[in-house]
Amino acid sequence: MSRPEPIRIDKRVLALDHPSYFIADIAANHDGDLQRAKDLIWLAKEAGADCAKFQHFKAEKIVSDRGFRALGGQQSHQAAWKKPVFEVYRQHELNREWNIELVATARSAGIHFMTTPYDDEAVDTVNALVPAWKIGSGDITYLSLVEKVARTGKPILVASGASTQADVDRAVKAVLSVNRQLVLMQCNTNYTGSLANFRYINLNVLKTYAARYPGLLLGLSDHSPGHATVLGAIALGARAIEKHFTDDNGREGPDHSFAMNPRSWREMVERSRELEAALGDGVKRVEDNEAQTAVLQQRCLRTTRNLPAGHVLTAVDLEALRPAPEGAARPFELPQLLGRHLLTALQAGDALMHEALAVRAPSDAAAKVVPA
Repeated sequence: MSRPEPIRIDKRVLALDHPSYFIADIAANHDGDLQRAKDLIWLAKEAGADCAKFQHFKAEKIVSDRGFRALGGQQSHQAAWKKPVFEVYRQHELNREWNIELVATARSAGIHFMTTPYDDEAVDTVNALVPAWKIGSGDITYLSLVEKVARTGKPILVASGASTQADVDRAVKAVLSVNRQLVLMQCNTNYTGSLANFRYINLNVLKTYAARYPGLLLGLSDHSPGHATVLGAIALGARAIEKHFTDDNGREGPDHSFAMNPRSWREMVERSRELEAALGDGVKRVEDNEAQTAVLQQRCLRTTRNLPAGHVLTAVDLEALRPAPEGAARPFELPQLLGRHLLTALQAGDALMHEALAVRAPSDAAAKVVPA
């Protein structure tokens, strides 16, 4: 199976053998306040995020007021909202006049600025300002927007929550037809923050994606509490991680309650970096830090009694005991060592070193003994 091709976001490389890329989705948590938005960028950077992401939507371009009212009541996470859906979206629009100042803030903080665009105008006005794009799960079937974003030629991360495999295949095909820089993200689109949601995260979908799209980098867009899912995703090959970010989970607003805060975000990143270090390269070896332990804990063959030079080894002459210095014969070698001659005398308890053995003659026992 081929390895995914690396993707570069600005100077940052996303690849299996590189650290995971963490996206702090500030989303609506700016609460309509430019200074809050700027402060959250700095907090995200300080907490270890690689990217501060916003969402460029206008209420009338993303939701139907009539449509949501016709549902007969607000559902799922929206049931807790104190205002109608359309009004909440209107209240939390990102003022597009902030773009230049937000980009400048991100640049000063040393963090990438990214967004999820929800309409064509957003793509056109923000394109020059972002190094990459994120497509939210809700737009995985909105192919005209997906294709427009893909045609910018910049890396595009696509979340796949609340979608079927057919939906995912369709979106992947649409992106790859014009842009090979795709990161496909597993996602469960539930924003309630309930612990019951863990049974629906389905991280093993990442295995399905790896087999189905072997050339794609994978990621996780997640809304569950804590970072257990993140560690699991990284272990399964995800290298782009997106979680919502706020400074205060108690604030009123659509995204605060289930977001990570600076403390939990920092914990997530630190534990993830430990996991990445622990994953290694997959080559089984005696590692440098266990070389001494291998000597101390493995067994070698040691003599049970004093043996003179020229002695022909038998089973009663040897036993398997720790430690096992380098060059000593190991227990699994015993069948091949019986009948061999000693070149030097050994004391009881000595390790049987390979250099102390003569090579068995190829013909018969009376043949000349050849030094090893």
